[in-house]
Amino acid sequence: MLTDLVREGRVQMLGCIRQEVLQGLRGQEVFERIRQSLRALPDREASFLEYELAAEFFNICRGKGIQGSSTDFLIAACSVAWGLPLLTKDKDFGRYAEHIPLRLVRV
Repeated sequence: MLTDLVREGRVQMLGCIRQEVLQGLRGQEVFERIRQSLRALPDREASFLEYELAAEFFNICRGKGIQGSSTDFLIAACSVAWGLPLLTKDKDFGRYAEHIPLRLVRV
Protein backbone atom coordinates (compact mmCIF):
# COMPACT_ATOMS: atom_id res chain seq x y z
CA MET A 1 0.00 0.00 0.00
CA LEU A 2 2.66 2.55 1.01
CA THR A 3 4.80 1.70 -2.00
CA ASP A 4 1.87 2.41 -4.32
CA LEU A 5 1.12 5.72 -2.59
CA VAL A 6 4.75 6.82 -2.89
CA ARG A 7 4.89 5.78 -6.54
CA GLU A 8 1.73 7.81 -7.22
CA GLY A 9 3.21 10.87 -5.46
CA ARG A 10 0.48 10.84 -2.81
CA VAL A 11 2.77 10.75 0.24
CA GLN A 12 4.25 13.84 1.84
CA MET A 13 6.74 14.12 4.67
CA LEU A 14 7.17 16.59 7.50
CA GLY A 15 10.70 17.10 8.75
CA CYS A 16 9.66 16.10 12.27
CA ILE A 17 8.33 12.76 10.96
CA ARG A 18 11.55 12.15 9.07
CA GLN A 19 13.50 12.84 12.27
CA GLU A 20 11.32 10.55 14.41
CA VAL A 21 11.71 7.67 11.95
CA LEU A 22 15.47 8.07 11.63
CA GLN A 23 16.25 8.61 15.31
CA GLY A 24 14.54 5.33 16.22
CA LEU A 25 16.86 3.20 14.09
CA ARG A 26 19.68 1.03 15.38
CA GLY A 27 22.88 0.79 13.40
CA GLN A 28 24.41 3.08 10.81
CA GLU A 29 23.75 0.71 7.90
CA VAL A 30 20.02 0.61 8.60
CA PHE A 31 20.02 4.38 9.18
CA GLU A 32 21.64 5.04 5.79
CA ARG A 33 19.30 2.68 3.95
CA ILE A 34 16.17 4.20 5.46
CA ARG A 35 17.49 7.74 5.00
CA GLN A 36 17.97 7.08 1.29
CA SER A 37 14.46 5.62 1.01
CA LEU A 38 12.90 8.59 2.78
CA ARG A 39 14.63 11.03 0.44
CA ALA A 40 12.18 9.90 -2.24
CA LEU A 41 9.39 11.58 -0.26
CA PRO A 42 8.85 15.32 -0.78
CA ASP A 43 9.02 17.58 2.27
CA ARG A 44 6.18 19.92 3.09
CA GLU A 45 6.66 22.74 5.56
CA ALA A 46 4.14 23.77 8.20
CA SER A 47 3.11 27.44 8.38
CA PHE A 48 2.08 29.47 11.40
CA LEU A 49 -1.51 28.36 10.73
CA GLU A 50 -0.63 24.70 11.29
CA TYR A 51 1.32 25.55 14.44
CA GLU A 52 -1.66 27.48 15.80
CA LEU A 53 -3.98 24.60 14.96
CA ALA A 54 -1.56 22.20 16.68
CA ALA A 55 -1.74 24.31 19.85
CA GLU A 56 -5.54 24.34 19.62
CA PHE A 57 -5.64 20.55 19.24
CA PHE A 58 -3.21 20.17 22.16
CA ASN A 59 -5.49 22.30 24.35
CA ILE A 60 -8.65 20.45 23.27
CA CYS A 61 -7.13 17.07 24.05
CA ARG A 62 -5.52 18.23 27.29
CA GLY A 63 -8.97 19.48 28.37
CA LYS A 64 -10.23 15.93 27.83
CA GLY A 65 -7.37 14.47 29.89
CA ILE A 66 -5.40 13.26 26.87
CA GLN A 67 -1.70 14.05 26.79
CA GLY A 68 0.44 14.07 23.68
CA SER A 69 3.64 15.52 22.33
CA SER A 70 3.85 18.84 20.52
CA THR A 71 5.20 16.93 17.53
CA ASP A 72 2.17 14.62 17.45
CA PHE A 73 -0.20 17.58 17.48
CA LEU A 74 1.75 19.34 14.72
CA ILE A 75 1.49 16.20 12.60
CA ALA A 76 -2.25 16.01 13.32
CA ALA A 77 -2.75 19.69 12.53
CA CYS A 78 -0.96 19.42 9.19
CA SER A 79 -3.01 16.38 8.29
CA VAL A 80 -6.28 18.15 9.08
CA ALA A 81 -5.33 21.52 7.55
CA TRP A 82 -4.12 19.96 4.32
CA GLY A 83 -7.08 17.59 4.05
CA LEU A 84 -4.85 14.52 4.08
CA PRO A 85 -5.42 11.31 6.06
CA LEU A 86 -2.63 10.32 8.42
CA LEU A 87 -0.99 6.95 7.79
CA THR A 88 0.10 5.68 11.21
CA LYS A 89 0.70 2.71 13.47
CA ASP A 90 0.76 4.97 16.55
CA LYS A 91 -2.27 4.33 18.77
CA ASP A 92 -2.01 7.81 20.31
CA PHE A 93 -3.44 9.33 17.14
CA GLY A 94 -6.57 7.20 17.58
CA ARG A 95 -7.12 8.81 20.98
CA TYR A 96 -6.66 12.29 19.51
CA ALA A 97 -9.06 11.48 16.66
CA GLU A 98 -11.85 10.96 19.19
CA HIS A 99 -11.75 14.72 19.88
CA ILE A 100 -10.31 16.41 16.78
CA PRO A 101 -11.27 15.96 13.10
CA LEU A 102 -8.32 13.72 12.25
CA ARG A 103 -8.73 11.03 9.56
CA LEU A 104 -6.52 7.98 10.06
CA VAL A 105 -5.31 5.20 7.82
CA ARG A 106 -4.14 2.26 9.93
CA VAL A 107 -1.26 0.07 8.83
